[in-house]
Amino acid sequence: MTMREFYDWQTAGGGGDVMLLVETLEHHEIPWCMIGGLAVNHWAREPMTTADVDVVIAAERVDEAVKALRQAGFTAKKFAWSLNLKGRSQVSVQISTEAVYREFPSRSVPADIHGILMRVASREDTLHGKILAYQDPQRRPSKRQKDVLDIMRLVEACPRLRKTLPAAIARKIAE
Repeated sequence: MTMREFYDWQTAGGGGDVMLLVETLEHHEIPWCMIGGLAVNHWAREPMTTADVDVVIAAERVDEAVKALRQAGFTAKKFAWSLNLKGRSQVSVQISTEAVYREFPSRSVPADIHGILMRVASREDTLHGKILAYQDPQRRPSKRQKDVLDIMRLVEACPRLRKTLPAAIARKIAE
C-alpha cells in the first residue's frame, strides 16, 4: 500500500480533496502553504495521518481562493479566525486567517506528503505555528497534547530546534 493509498483509506478519499485544493490554488497562482500536521509530517521522521488540513493563503487573496475552491466543489463556512472547507471526503480544510501566519507562504518549500505534491511552511514556521497552537488556552486539551507530540517530532528530526523552544515547552518535551 502506498502512502497515498493509506491516506485515502484513513480519510475516506482525502487525497482527492487535498489534490483538488492544491491544483485549484496553483492554477490561480495564489500564494499558500500547508501548516499544522501535514507540514509536521514533511519535517518529522515518520508521518502520521490527519484528517485536518491546515492552510495559510496570502491574506489579500483569501476571498479569491475561497471562490475558486467553491467552484471546484468545496463548501465553505466562516469562523472568527478561519474559513473551513469540506469536500467529498472526511478531510476538513481549515484556512487560517490569523495575522501571525501571514508571511508563511513566502517562506514555504515544495514537499511530497502522502504522495501529494504541495507547499509546506518552513521547518521554523511549522514549529512556531505548533508552539502558538499549544499555547492557545482556548484549545481543547487533547489538541494541545497532539501539539506537544508534534513539537517533539520536529525536535527529534532537527535537534537544533530545541534551543528555540520556550522553557515551559522544553521542560514538557523532556519529561
